Amino acid sequence: MIQGLKTTLLMAGLTGLFMLVGDLLGGQSGMLIALGLAAISNIGMYWLSDSLILRMQGAKPLDGRYPQVERIVTELAQQETMPMPKLYYVDTDIPNAFATGRSPKHAAVAVTAGIMDILNDNELRAVLDHELGHVKNRDMLVSTIAATMAGAISYIAELAFWFGGSQDREDSNPIAGIAAMILAPIAAMVIQMAVSRSREYLADEHSARQLGSGKDLEAALMKLENWKQHVSPIVPSPSEQVTSALMFSNMFSTAGLASMFSTHPSTADRVKHLREIDHRN
Repeated sequence: MIQGLKTTLLMAGLTGLFMLVGDLLGGQSGMLIALGLAAISNIGMYWLSDSLILRMQGAKPLDGRYPQVERIVTELAQQETMPMPKLYYVDTDIPNAFATGRSPKHAAVAVTAGIMDILNDNELRAVLDHELGHVKNRDMLVSTIAATMAGAISYIAELAFWFGGSQDREDSNPIAGIAAMILAPIAAMVIQMAVSRSREYLADEHSARQLGSGKDLEAALMKLENWKQHVSPIVPSPSEQVTSALMFSNMFSTAGLASMFSTHPSTADRVKHLREIDHRN
């Protein structure tokens, strides 16, 4: 409930920033052009997400490779009266899972070979229910809207940089315009990443609520964090960078100010949140 409200407020803030920066730098015509460019670049990703992201990850149909995944997802989907998603695996040692697809009817859930090696069935169930939470909450749509608004703000700033700011306002302040060109895209990215983190908390809540406890999800998070701490720093490939927001856990280190631009809360914060949920229950 709280995370859903937080997402709403963040999206409202992103919209307000778009309106403010658009009025200051682009005027009505600039705002429409920037919004159109951002929409084109993101709607395609949204509509083709199930096939495009699976291809980028090198995902293959499960086809009986991990029967426990099919059994667990079938049980969870039936319990939540959801359509059965398509199931895939990615042949990588990096432990993770993700869900994609523009709607519950066009959803896909994938696990990596690495996560299957380190989680027991209860932990796996908690992770898969987290991913179904993303599907049920239509987080692909939420992320697309956030990315479109943030992209539009960046396009406005870029158009203003190359072609000059809006001529619609006689009282335009050049110093404010320059500051907006520099700071607005950064602010938009910070808000977009905060939206992504709020959706991760919401999916964690979904798993804990459906399973009656967050302990198994907490154990899974700690196992992935332990794996990350005992391997050399992972250098993400271009495809991993593009799809990192969809993953169950961020396996690339972020600390300090960089955490503001992270798609996921830290493991410590997620564990703390899960323990608070269990305490309330």
